[in-house]
Amino acid sequence: MKITGYRSLRTVHRWGRPVGDANGVIAAGVTEVPVILVETDGGLTGVGLGGHGDVERVFPAIEGADPRAVTALYDRMLAHVFKSGHAGSTFGTIGALDMALWDLKAKLADEPLWRTLGAADRFVPGYASGLDIALDDDALVAFYERWAERGFTGAKIKGGLDADRDAVRLEAVGRTLQRNTRRPALMLDVNESWGRHQAVRLLSRIEQRVDLTWIEEPVRRWDPAGNRAVGRAARAAVATGENLTGLEQYWPLLAADAVGVVQAASVWGVTHFLRVATLAQGRDLPVSPVGYHANPLAHAAAAVPNHLVAEIQDLSDPVGLTTDQTVEQGGIRLGDAPGLGITVDESAFPAPALEQPAAGRSDGTWSHPDGPHVRPVNAGLRLVPQVNASTPAPTGGAL
Repeated sequence: MKITGYRSLRTVHRWGRPVGDANGVIAAGVTEVPVILVETDGGLTGVGLGGHGDVERVFPAIEGADPRAVTALYDRMLAHVFKSGHAGSTFGTIGALDMALWDLKAKLADEPLWRTLGAADRFVPGYASGLDIALDDDALVAFYERWAERGFTGAKIKGGLDADRDAVRLEAVGRTLQRNTRRPALMLDVNESWGRHQAVRLLSRIEQRVDLTWIEEPVRRWDPAGNRAVGRAARAAVATGENLTGLEQYWPLLAADAVGVVQAASVWGVTHFLRVATLAQGRDLPVSPVGYHANPLAHAAAAVPNHLVAEIQDLSDPVGLTTDQTVEQGGIRLGDAPGLGITVDESAFPAPALEQPAAGRSDGTWSHPDGPHVRPVNAGLRLVPQVNASTPAPTGGAL
């Protein structure tokens, strides 16, 4: 069997709520979901999710190859771009293609990917995560009530703009989950919005009220000294890694003993996650995949011995995609459909953006100037709590 081509598609996810973090918010609650289909001469098609803007440059590395040689093809893609580097959108492209190749490999074996990867159990423990910084306190509780009804015992909220507000919201979410456990696992993600001069002080303030399980991305991703300082001062573990592209970017953090929970983003692909998990296991550290549409890394998480818990961001699928999995009993129960278990119905996809009027376009984008993928100029430089259109007024207290 040989890889013969690819098709690049795009659908959207309708979250039903504004989504974002300390860096910005998508108020419409509609975001794009890039889909790449890798075609073969045997009639099977592999499905990959995630941005792949560099696909024309990367695809020649795998064209004509046998898709079953997934890890070798992953390294071939890295080698194909080594002169210019593999970070950023290039790494995302490699990850999306890698995901599609793993989907193909499992489909060729006529089994779900979790079986192909050697997992014994189809259940993957998870925690709820709502990208929820723009929700008011009542909407926040209502959102996590849905997860409590499904047996979840852990949740992560977005914060970082007002420590007092963060503590109040963490306490409210904790009370919501207490129907399932006496002491819920509570996490706070500030998405690199604090400077090193702020992080220790603000986290101490929050921990006076809340027993945090981890603080996520308290400072910049490439700052081992800063992350280590936060970890030494806090009771909570430091979790980071979702924006690191390649094992070499983890080495300084691990060498400095600056991370307690090692994370990897779903958009970087299955092979990257497996290698990060092995690197973390070598230091007796747990690994946690960061959530994405259809939870594709759940299959890989089921197969690694040091998986802690997987982020789950929503209970619905993007438009035109269905997944063979259920969210129940505090996690993901994977099904038996071959591959990733993702079915693509192109007829349900929204019309391409170019066919829509510019005014009122609702196709969604993560790269909106005010959205969470664009770093604000004052990130890490705030002296007082920030109040803006996406964040309710603070309850008092300065940064």
